[in-house]
Amino acid sequence: MSNFVAPEIKKFAPWDYVVFAALFLVSASIGVFFAIKERKKKSSKEFLVGGRQMTCGPIAFSLTSSFMSAVTVLGTPSEVYRYGASFILFFLSYTLVIIFTSELFVPVFYRSGITSTYEYLELRFNKVVRFAATLIYILQTILYTGIVVYAPSLALNQVTGFDLWGSVVATGVVCTFYCTLGGLKAVVWTDAFQMIVMVAGFATVLIRGTILNGGPTNIWQRASEGSRLNIFDFDVDPLRRHTFWTIVFGGAFTWLGIYGVNQSTIQRCISCKSEKHAKLALYLNLLGLWIVLVCAVFSGLVMYSHYKDCDPWTAAFISAPDQLIPYFVMDIFSSMPGVPGLFVACAFSGTLSTVAASINALATVTFEDIVKKIFPDISEKMSTWVSKGLCVLFGALCTAMAAAASLLGGVVQASLTIHGMCGGPMLGLFTMGIVFPCINWKGAIGGLLAGITLAFWAAIGSFVYPAPSAKAIPLALSTAGCTLANGTDALATPAPTAAPARPLLADTWYSLSYLYFSAVGCLGCTASGLLISFATGPTKGEDVPPILIKPVCNLFCFWSEKLKTLCWCGVQHGSEDVEFQNNMPKVTARKTERDDTFQNKVEKENQSQYPGYNPEEKSYTNMSTESRL
Repeated sequence: MSNFVAPEIKKFAPWDYVVFAALFLVSASIGVFFAIKERKKKSSKEFLVGGRQMTCGPIAFSLTSSFMSAVTVLGTPSEVYRYGASFILFFLSYTLVIIFTSELFVPVFYRSGITSTYEYLELRFNKVVRFAATLIYILQTILYTGIVVYAPSLALNQVTGFDLWGSVVATGVVCTFYCTLGGLKAVVWTDAFQMIVMVAGFATVLIRGTILNGGPTNIWQRASEGSRLNIFDFDVDPLRRHTFWTIVFGGAFTWLGIYGVNQSTIQRCISCKSEKHAKLALYLNLLGLWIVLVCAVFSGLVMYSHYKDCDPWTAAFISAPDQLIPYFVMDIFSSMPGVPGLFVACAFSGTLSTVAASINALATVTFEDIVKKIFPDISEKMSTWVSKGLCVLFGALCTAMAAAASLLGGVVQASLTIHGMCGGPMLGLFTMGIVFPCINWKGAIGGLLAGITLAFWAAIGSFVYPAPSAKAIPLALSTAGCTLANGTDALATPAPTAAPARPLLADTWYSLSYLYFSAVGCLGCTASGLLISFATGPTKGEDVPPILIKPVCNLFCFWSEKLKTLCWCGVQHGSEDVEFQNNMPKVTARKTERDDTFQNKVEKENQSQYPGYNPEEKSYTNMSTESRL
């Protein structure tokens, strides 16, 4: 029970509801617009990957908006407020992630002509590996989307009075609506609009908060006095929650699992009209990631300056740290109707974009990896309707999953933990396939199982036995400036309780920083996969189509063509620059069923779906043939 008197914070006014409702209306309208505009295009490819005619600009906005969700808007300022500005080091993680994604993963996926990322796994290994990876992705995405829907709804409900389940259902319904009607193009353009709303919301909070707290110099001084600017902590202890190493390297593994091999990201990249546009979209998106990160970190510092002497969480004015930023917004904008509605729209812009991206990606993966395997001769018209039906199904599932998300704690840690548990092993699986020609399908399956086991073991153990407080101590927060209730002089001190018994691994393995879960899964998967492949007979390089392998050894052997060829392990990379459509590698000496599948699939794609391919630009820019037909 709080012994402090909470200041009176106003709830939503009519103008706030008007601004917030406008966001939903514009998002739904974009879906209707593309449904009408594209009504004559019945192809499921048009619906799921936008006909591969998207340009880099809207794709860059969409990527930033999709992964800078309400988790970022609500969670990152709270993390900075409690633990300091070390979160800014994620700008190094993001840089590493974008470089690896654009130079290692995207070229292979784009040139392969795939729609689902997991098609690659069948071309490289077999159907079993593809199906296993698809199931893990579906589980990961539904769990993550539940957090994205529920967390902001709960935080905003308890602070602004906005109805909890009303916002959960509204989010699910609107996303499903414009996803189902407009497909990927609607998702991308809605994301671009929502990105603008998100940045506008952050900018409004920063400007108003800075003015109320005496300007940037005063805010910076208070943050320094409160130890919020101690950013560079080079302690190598992997049990520490946030250090330079955990954020830069652990964060890079975590976000590479999100960006490098995640269907939501790759689906947008392969929807671009050329490989050059896909790479440019990723680098432009990096600027967007930096902008949102800086806004979120500075919002946390402004909030700390404002509540330096009366922390609303310690004083029990709010019930969870994730409610800090909505509480702050309702506090500083209490005399400005409509502006709190803009910030709520900012938070829900992140939610809408992430949920829409997830629904669209889930529909694509399920259709390509499951439905088309069961019904290989399904018509194009039926394909489009099935894709829309899957959007509705996954929209309902993600909305329902929000009910289970309340058990997972803080939104930033919970979301990155889920991505680490599932995304790390998946990153290891794709890395094995793209970098190591010797990996066979047994090594791929064995490595994936080993990586999943290690990552889930560490993550579930940390959930059951949280790390000792010494490894994750929040910085000091004060309530000295809060108004005491009548007849009280301090917060009641709870009676000490005996600590529960902890197993031997609780203070070591289970206390590992949550940012390392992805690295554990990835490295465990890769090491196990290599061992199993060599134990069971590695795949010969000449049996692997070169378009499926990225010759990274070229970076280290650039001075010697002979050495490069030796490091290719038999893969015929010399043919990679030949026209992709007409000269797919034909393995004759040791032709396997996998190669037949690959060749037949590419020929079928070429004959029926993408006439006008431009091999010199590695793009689908020459679509005039299709329009004349």
